Amino acid sequence: MKVLVFKAELCNGCRECEKVCSQAWFKEENAEKSAIRISEAAYCASRRLSGEAAYCASRRLSGEIADQPGHYQAVVCDQCGECIDVCPTIALVRDKQGIVRIKKPLCVGCLSCVGFCPTEAMFMHADDIVPFKCIACGKCVKVCSTGALALEELPDAEWTETEKRLAAQAKAVA
Repeated sequence: MKVLVFKAELCNGCRECEKVCSQAWFKEENAEKSAIRISEAAYCASRRLSGEAAYCASRRLSGEIADQPGHYQAVVCDQCGECIDVCPTIALVRDKQGIVRIKKPLCVGCLSCVGFCPTEAMFMHADDIVPFKCIACGKCVKVCSTGALALEELPDAEWTETEKRLAAQAKAVA
């Protein structure tokens, strides 16, 4: 299965990946509508929590942080499939390529998957009741000028309990 991989040491924080992703999903540039989220790594986050927010803000404005790759982290779906088990309507399924997808007509907008996602990579926006997530389309990889994003082939994830149950039911019917 193909999975989007983030290499923090190469990221310069330009956020072009967020722009192209939100364009693909919602036809507008809006980081809140992107299925990949780039943020400052723990270094600046810890400074912000200790009351030194101005320190990182000034470094970012001066270009000091953006010029030094490795200060950023990404939140993106790793296609683990754990969200499949919490969906009450079975709107989440794994396709033949191993990508977890949302069947929009089946989704009731309960957001169980958003609250449950172990990587916090299932997103929602007030413009749509259906959550969204990375489907490893690769558009962000194409616009990443530093090579911080890549699509890599990984072994297929283990089936979730729901997937096992559905497969057994399908086999019994056949």
